[in-house]
Amino acid sequence: MFLELYNKYNYELADPRTNDFLLMTSPFKVLAILSLYLWFCLKAGPHFMKDRKPFQLRQTLVVYNLIQIILSAFFFKETLMMFLYEYDLRCIPLDYSVNPKTTYLCFLGHICFLSKISELLDTVFFVLRKKYSQITTLHLYHHTIMVAIGWVVLKYMAGGQAAFILLINSFVHIVMYTYYLLAGLGPKFKKYLTWKKQITQLQLVQFVIILIYNLQALPRECDYPKMMHVFQIVESLIFIYMFSSFYVKAYNTKKPIDSINASSKKVCEVKSS
Repeated sequence: MFLELYNKYNYELADPRTNDFLLMTSPFKVLAILSLYLWFCLKAGPHFMKDRKPFQLRQTLVVYNLIQIILSAFFFKETLMMFLYEYDLRCIPLDYSVNPKTTYLCFLGHICFLSKISELLDTVFFVLRKKYSQITTLHLYHHTIMVAIGWVVLKYMAGGQAAFILLINSFVHIVMYTYYLLAGLGPKFKKYLTWKKQITQLQLVQFVIILIYNLQALPRECDYPKMMHVFQIVESLIFIYMFSSFYVKAYNTKKPIDSINASSKKVCEVKSS
């Protein structure tokens, strides 16, 4: 029974154009990568770093962030051209035919999927630098689910309306990794890093846009799986909630009223004494 289901979903229903791509022949390879990632970041990495000084990795981070910026700019430019000259934003049906355009889209999707795997290094670098406060549930969930979603989309529905998600996400990543690049260049660039809060705001806007896009696309007659729209709506709501919670915790500097009153009382007591 299990073997029949495996063959059905891994071979029969898979997109033959992408099924033989690197890491696409079986889900177990990606599951192994994600399992190793979580194991290292939550257990093995902190244990390894326990009695060691944090690694600086300055040059490594500069090169890594620069590569991510270049990749994101490439994805943004390619998808933007598609929407400007070819795609209808309201409906982008799946096209399983084999021609130069669809072949290139599959190639683009595969590079994007591999880039999501490379982004797992974000957390690995946090561990090696002992920046454990950065390794939140949101961070781990976001990186893990993006790899999983990327695999599913490339495996079964390469192209179509996923192009819009790539357009928005790649723009956000250009901004985000530019910030990381400047932060890694040293203290002299610190004066240019006053917009960290705005990055989280931009990420929130991203998920709101994706939510609206899928809500408007759901009732339309378009050759694209309705369940994928439903999934993206649910996922957008989850991310909006998680990023909003993070934003309030990280940037809401207002002190509770009781705390302010207590502080004022202490000041008055000191002055009266």
